[in-house]
Amino acid sequence: MSRDTLSGPEPVTPRPARRNACGPRRRTSRTGARNARAAAAFALPFFALFALCFLAPIGYALHQSLFTTERTGPLGLGGQEREVFAGLANYAQALSDDRFLTGFGRVLAFGAVQIPLMIVLATALALLLESASARAVPFFRSAFFLPYGVPGVIASILWGFLYVPGISPLVKIAGSVGWDLDFLSRGTVLWSLANIVTWQFTGYNMLVLIAQLKAVPGELYEAARIDGANAWQVARHLKIPLIRPALVLTGVFSIIGTLQLFAEPMVLRPLASSIDSGFTPNLHAYSEAFVGNNPHAAAAEAVLLALVACVLSFGFLRLVGGRTKERG
Repeated sequence: MSRDTLSGPEPVTPRPARRNACGPRRRTSRTGARNARAAAAFALPFFALFALCFLAPIGYALHQSLFTTERTGPLGLGGQEREVFAGLANYAQALSDDRFLTGFGRVLAFGAVQIPLMIVLATALALLLESASARAVPFFRSAFFLPYGVPGVIASILWGFLYVPGISPLVKIAGSVGWDLDFLSRGTVLWSLANIVTWQFTGYNMLVLIAQLKAVPGELYEAARIDGANAWQVARHLKIPLIRPALVLTGVFSIIGTLQLFAEPMVLRPLASSIDSGFTPNLHAYSEAFVGNNPHAAAAEAVLLALVACVLSFGFLRLVGGRTKERG
């Protein structure tokens, strides 16, 4: 008998099961697709509301600004009204309207003074409330923010009682010492409006800056104090540079809000003869639409106002953002 016969057959080693190299990849791709669909489902309501409440009005305003209304009767009198394409005629009319351009210049002068003062005041309040020696911080933070919760119309009515001669206690006090004070005269009404806007929005800007300050690690402040920096040096060389993004954000919001100035002069208009229908661009557009019954010209003015707001905001971002990157 041979040796091979005695030893028997060799054991068969089972082959390892072949792994499907595409399995994990397919599972990963399926998971990614499901996550993408879920993210799209969550984002869809936002984009739907954004398109409905933001893009659609802009598109409608652009469409309206390119048309005008004419009557089918002889010499444009009588007959039925119809919309005809006007091209850029409404824009040319707006740019040649002295009252509209004067209103633009007025709000630009308003913003050039009011915005820096408000941001400086908000920054000072934020630094004071976040300083180590501050006391009763929650109370003062709430007190400074409270005016932001008052609607602009209500705030204008409240301040109107303090501005109108014969009612205002401030005017009476000034008159008792021989000072003839008129908050609503042609030379002072713009700054009376600036006072209302500053009173309303300083607290909001202060909270934005406080939120940025709270995001700064406390170790940086401790390291600065160990190096011998006093409170003023910490605020100037550490805190203010670190909250520069928040300062830029509040600046952009303030620029846009200034160009949209409407509620305050609209409410004070019956009390002040110095406020006319062209006092601000928004007031002029409102007057064109609802008093002059010319919504197409009003749409053109609104589009021009939006363009100016975009140009100024992006210009401010480029200017200040560029300086921030250079210093960084």
